[in-house]
Amino acid sequence: MSILRKIFDGNKREVKSLSKQADQVLELESTMSALSDEQLLEKTQEFQARLKEHKDDIKKQNKILDEILVEAFAVVREGSKRVLGLTPFKVQIMGGIALHNGDIAEMKTGEGKTLTATMPVYLNALTGRGVHVITVNEYLSSVQSEEMALLYNFLGLTVGLNLNSKNAEEKREAYAQDITYSTNNELGFDYLRDNMVTYKKDRVLRSLNYCVVDEVDSILIDEARTPLIISGTADERTDAYMQAQLFVSTLKKDEEYTYDVRKNTILLTEEGMTKAEKWYKLENLFDVKHVGILHHINQALRANYTMEKNVDYVVEDNEILIVDKFTGRTMPGRRFSEGLHQAIEAKEAVEIQKESKTLASITFQNFFRLYNKLSGMTGTAKTEEEEFLNIYNMRVIQIPTNRPVARIDNNDKVFSTKEHKFDAVIDEVKERHEKGQPILIGTVAVETSELISDLLKKQGIRHSVLNAKHHEMEAEIIENAGERGAVTIATNMAGRGTDIKLGEGVKELGGLAVIGTERHESRRIDDQLRGRSGRQGDVGVSTFYLSLQDDLMLRFGSDRIQAMMERLGMQDEQLTSGFITRGVESSQKRVEGNNFDARKRVLEYDDVLRRQREIIYGERNEIIDKEDVRELLYGMIDSSIARTVEFLNTEVEGSVDYENMKNVLVDMYVRDEDITVSDITNRTDDEIIELVKTKSREELERKEETLTSERMRLFERMMMLRQIDQKWTEHIDAMDQLRTGIHLRSYGQINPLREYQNEGLEMFENMMVAIEDDTAKFVLKTQVQGNEEVKREQVVDRSKMRAGDGKEKVKKAPVRKKVTVGRNDPCPCGSGKKYKNCHGA
Repeated sequence: MSILRKIFDGNKREVKSLSKQADQVLELESTMSALSDEQLLEKTQEFQARLKEHKDDIKKQNKILDEILVEAFAVVREGSKRVLGLTPFKVQIMGGIALHNGDIAEMKTGEGKTLTATMPVYLNALTGRGVHVITVNEYLSSVQSEEMALLYNFLGLTVGLNLNSKNAEEKREAYAQDITYSTNNELGFDYLRDNMVTYKKDRVLRSLNYCVVDEVDSILIDEARTPLIISGTADERTDAYMQAQLFVSTLKKDEEYTYDVRKNTILLTEEGMTKAEKWYKLENLFDVKHVGILHHINQALRANYTMEKNVDYVVEDNEILIVDKFTGRTMPGRRFSEGLHQAIEAKEAVEIQKESKTLASITFQNFFRLYNKLSGMTGTAKTEEEEFLNIYNMRVIQIPTNRPVARIDNNDKVFSTKEHKFDAVIDEVKERHEKGQPILIGTVAVETSELISDLLKKQGIRHSVLNAKHHEMEAEIIENAGERGAVTIATNMAGRGTDIKLGEGVKELGGLAVIGTERHESRRIDDQLRGRSGRQGDVGVSTFYLSLQDDLMLRFGSDRIQAMMERLGMQDEQLTSGFITRGVESSQKRVEGNNFDARKRVLEYDDVLRRQREIIYGERNEIIDKEDVRELLYGMIDSSIARTVEFLNTEVEGSVDYENMKNVLVDMYVRDEDITVSDITNRTDDEIIELVKTKSREELERKEETLTSERMRLFERMMMLRQIDQKWTEHIDAMDQLRTGIHLRSYGQINPLREYQNEGLEMFENMMVAIEDDTAKFVLKTQVQGNEEVKREQVVDRSKMRAGDGKEKVKKAPVRKKVTVGRNDPCPCGSGKKYKNCHGA
């Protein structure tokens, strides 16, 4: 196996290749050090001039970037030495090359990832198309942009910082720079907002070119389960949540509801269903018309029995704040979806906020895949390599450390109960603290950090607590965690991205001691906690304390181990066993697999919307970017006319109702005086379509005479955008509602995802038809005046059209299934043109 591993070890081959390239960079050290500051700056200008010759050819520019990589990296290395007093090591150069290649550089804590990123960021910024550096919080964005701007400015490049507090103009300026620092959330929201603007000048982003994601596993894996959503308030009654809360609080566990710890699922029993029907006075709880009540009950069950206060959320200032399980930070502004947040608000008796209506949304997976090139760096990514490769097409390259790791990683210490575990933790803290060794205690939940804090207070040990409730001084607390005698309790990876440097005399005491009080469900998070100690070859030690009552152990068969301990009479003793360690790792792998499946499911559902989003955003951008949208408008109007005429000009009970047809055409497209029943009687579809097209063009010309050309172009643009935005908002909210209930179809042996895809496509086709019809109707039937005031005529609601023989009764508008080609898709005829410019015209 070891021979096979050597043959197929792709990482080893890749590292060897990176090492050779890094050596070429190092060989230029003496050449670069001989240059003056002005000559170094001229190098930037030379590179930019060479790239500018091919500014419209991205492939050619990428080829040039590969050709100049060695020299450009050497320029940055020399610039860094002069400006920052830091010279990148060989391993940092290797990491930089991996980032330029669009891969993930896995580098241990303290290996200088911030400096590593400067080389590929500089190289790719030379194209002038912009580079985004993404960090996990605004504090790190501000600090890194300020520090690294000294280097980039020295080399002739500009740096911008994007913050939530900035207005549109300031954001636009930040994104216009060669290099922009931002958080993933703010960048994603800016993208969504840009696709909601009405005018070109209101956009803030440029095209998405190259991106370096710091702590890439946190952003692209941990946060990928929650999509970014811009929402408005929906008209939802909040008393439904209170009623569900009152009902659920009366239920008895195992009798009226069951909770599966392993699967984390909660369900009503037969007795519980009967009780619900009595409570709500219903005959059948599972009747389709009661789906809302069932939904509220299910969310109340989840809120009460699967969501823990100070673990999954905290209550601050009469508000529920979500706690990020992977970082331990609260996430202000983020809310649990599908009514779960309101159910928790009802449980905690705080003000229940109205449910939101989705206006725009995107997952991080689909957002970051919009970049021409994506790369990232972290200390821990190898365990998720499959996901990075499948979803983002990024390999994980493990970069060697500059110095060998000197940290001692002890075996896990396992105890029968939490009480015994925490006693042992406090004993070790006391022992190490007495000799002055700094200690970092990692916890999974806020609750645990507060419990340990209380235990330390009783022992008179001074300490700092860093959890979701107190993270304002996060970086400062973490920076001081390596000082002699410091004891720091941190929720998971709070303070991530900030180095813990050892204080004076600490190395002699054994370095920083990391104590984990519980295994996290993800191996990466455990590795990150360990990695806080032993940076850059420093000494250090790490130990994890577990109990058979820990959540992870409970979910995966600790009852067997407990029984074994009882048989052996080991109730109070510490248990160390390879069997338990392997069991824990196996549990973590299983949970990681479940989490991957959950993220994959989010992506699969969002992929249905992704294609639709591309079409709608593409259409919006085309309207906003064009000076004259008349041709696009003609396409919409003509398509609507053809569809309506073909539907109406069909025989019902042996004849065509021409009177009805004339009424619809007047309601939709033309003036009453412009068309008569005799004009359309016994005419072919094509003849009627041509007649209505001609009359509609005449109507548009009349409007232009009234408004002037400039105002007419604005009027057309506004009408088109208004209909697209209104229909798209309604559509994504409807898709949201569809997805909420689609899983129920699995009970009927139906694949919910396939149903969602099929119904989503049909809904999208209907929406595209409605956009064309309503755009045509409102542009043609709106009365305009010279002072730009517009007064819309009373028009017939399409939903009220129905077949019949009188003027009041008109046929329902058609939704023809053959309209399945998007207007921006390639035409099926094979011409290579867009459908709307070919057979869709």
